[in-house]
Amino acid sequence: MSKKVLVLLAKGFEEVEAITPIDYLRRAGIEVTVASIASGDAGLQVPGAHGLLTLADTSLQELAKAGQVSAASWDGVLLPGGMPGASNLAASETVNRLVKDMAAAGNLVAAICASPAVVLFPLGLLQGRRFTCFPGMETGVSGAQWSEDKVVVDGNIITSRGAGTAGAWATEIIAYLTEPSTAQKIASTVLL
Repeated sequence: MSKKVLVLLAKGFEEVEAITPIDYLRRAGIEVTVASIASGDAGLQVPGAHGLLTLADTSLQELAKAGQVSAASWDGVLLPGGMPGASNLAASETVNRLVKDMAAAGNLVAAICASPAVVLFPLGLLQGRRFTCFPGMETGVSGAQWSEDKVVVDGNIITSRGAGTAGAWATEIIAYLTEPSTAQKIASTVLL
């Protein structure tokens, strides 16, 4: 059975950090659902930090109505960074509840760029863990061990630094959800 991953988009997300894993994970046969955190149909067109409009598959509001905002519905959740995208994710109580639920259930929580510091840290999910994030954002994080590595895997939490590391982040997510050989195949296919 295919793994199911939810990618959350908030206004101002970093486009490369969302599109790259969506593409790579789908190539790997992982079922990816892209959800806007905005409500209503207009919320399905999510503007990125650099003006790229991305059409989400659904909204977090619709998933909530369908009872699909819990760890029971997903194998992983991905949080692109970018500003103010990461701050907009962190401001959503629904996002916070889902991310905490996913982490507590041992499901994958993957965050990149500003999102590890802005979304995961305030929820207590980096406490005692190794992580990485966009350079400079780590100064606001305490009780965790920051790394300069492009991608850091610590249990069910996978973090990465920014747009330039999105491919490496996506392949680590694939390896975590499937197997390393699948990740290697995708990396080779896209000339990563």
